[in-house]
Amino acid sequence: MSKKTLVAYFSASGVTRGKALAAAKALGADLYEIAPEVLYTEADLNWRNSASRSSVEMADSACRPSLAQPTPDLSAYEAILVGFPIWWGVAPRVVDTFLDEVQAAGKKVVFFATSGSSTMHDVVVGAKRLHPQLEIESAELLNGRDAAAWAKTL
Repeated sequence: MSKKTLVAYFSASGVTRGKALAAAKALGADLYEIAPEVLYTEADLNWRNSASRSSVEMADSACRPSLAQPTPDLSAYEAILVGFPIWWGVAPRVVDTFLDEVQAAGKKVVFFATSGSSTMHDVVVGAKRLHPQLEIESAELLNGRDAAAWAKTL
């Protein structure tokens, strides 16, 4: 990527953060952490508990947790890489908040994710349904992959 790039990421456990940092370094890109205003606790992330915060949020496709910081102005960027762990087969709702708030029309949007068992297919389908304004160029699952090497192929 020769133009200015932003790597925006959400990471609950640090795994996706590591991928985002490696990709940003490889591309000389700026970083933005998609962080919820109220950070997730271990209990919030207990996907086996249907009453946990993450379970409740993911059960409601309209849920949009508030962000800890304002979204960046994307006018200077040609490409936006958006990284996250896959929750319930799709992007976490806090990522949906970010995608709703940024002006990404006309930008090259690339998703990257980490997951224990999901694929990117449902992520892209869900994102296109919730964010029809996005032009998602590609989506890549980076489990066990070198994020820097992958980023250099873009």
